[in-house]
Amino acid sequence: MSLKYVSQFYELLDNPHINGQKIVNILKSVSPPNAEIILNSVHYEEPEDTSQLCDFIKVIIPGTDGKSQGGHYPTLGIIGRLGAQQAQPNRIGLVSDADGSIVAFASAMKLLEMASTGSRLKGDVIITTHIATHVSITPHEPVDFMGMPVSSTTMNQYEVDAQMDAILSIDTSKGNSIIKHRGIAISPTAKQGYILRVAPDLVRLLEYATGNMAKTFPITTQDISPYDNGVYHFNSIMQPHVATDAPVVGLAITANTIVPGSETGASYENELIDATRFAVEVAKQFCWNKIKFYQQDEYDALYNLYGSLAQIQGTK
Repeated sequence: MSLKYVSQFYELLDNPHINGQKIVNILKSVSPPNAEIILNSVHYEEPEDTSQLCDFIKVIIPGTDGKSQGGHYPTLGIIGRLGAQQAQPNRIGLVSDADGSIVAFASAMKLLEMASTGSRLKGDVIITTHIATHVSITPHEPVDFMGMPVSSTTMNQYEVDAQMDAILSIDTSKGNSIIKHRGIAISPTAKQGYILRVAPDLVRLLEYATGNMAKTFPITTQDISPYDNGVYHFNSIMQPHVATDAPVVGLAITANTIVPGSETGASYENELIDATRFAVEVAKQFCWNKIKFYQQDEYDALYNLYGSLAQIQGTK
């Protein structure tokens, strides 16, 4: 059950002395021999405290017939998107912004455990996120944002992998007036500057994972453009889109009321469990070629009509 791993990482990330190596050690405790767990540490970037380190963690779980084995089954990317798990010294303990990383780590543990006991997927899974504990709090409407230890561009450098054929980007999204629902919700699919329709296959899996009607949230062109371009963004959940040609879907953890990501005591176990269950089921089905993040013929039709929109990603 994902409950075990969600609880484990909730407590680990609540520790003021947490760092990437401690997380890596936990992941390795259930890792099969063929999995890779990679730790990269980089210094914070201004305006944050450049004496601090941000630890990026990448987990690669090979499938039986994935690209890493010379096979043809697709690779799923799961990205836990956030600013930081803690806002020391201004806050004590785990903040709501940590949710994306909790789900990413819990999903990694579940998939590693499955692989180690023989329940291997067909395709590869790559899971990435980062650990940071000392960040500022940035003014934003309707609630303040957590600061970021490094730029969104640097995050994408370490968290978006060229081998990912589709990306599920997970982020707490409670500090807004757009989606008012306690649970989880998915976005439309974004691909190379286009906002496509919500993927029917993901709607179906979301309903299976939660036992409720699927909830979705809107995104705009602004949300899939680079984070530092000066325009308003819902939050950073769709930022992996600017660094990949693969389709990207946001998985938002939401609330009935506006809850700042910079506040403690605002991470809800049931939603984290649902998000982890959904992410693992998406991995099973996508890496088996049973579901799609978008319809290729629909994308091709749009491209033939209107051409490339890659400039929205910050490219020409």
